[in-house]
Amino acid sequence: MTSLPGTLAQGQLDAYNAQDIEAFLEAYSDEVVVRTFPANEVTYKGIDKMRERYTALFEQNPNQHAALLSRVIKGTIVIDHEHVTGRANGVETEAIAMYEVSNGKISNVWFVSN
Repeated sequence: MTSLPGTLAQGQLDAYNAQDIEAFLEAYSDEVVVRTFPANEVTYKGIDKMRERYTALFEQNPNQHAALLSRVIKGTIVIDHEHVTGRANGVETEAIAMYEVSNGKISNVWFVSN
């Protein structure tokens, strides 16, 4: 049986790859906070800012896709390691995202910056 944090992480990843902004945002709290790791600097706050950023990302990168390489789930925390392709600039990259779930939604996100 998959945990709620794992289900939310997978749902937002599937919606990201489908570039379905509404399904993508469904996993997130209205007050979501996105930070860098390890500096813990706030990149942005709130679902409206997330909508703005990801709508632009999808428009600028219509072929972008994140393949899940590994996932670790510990309680309310999910850590995803992804290989991202199809970016408009042609650069492939690996990404690590950490999600914290509270009250049934992803409330905090950290992207590893180094």
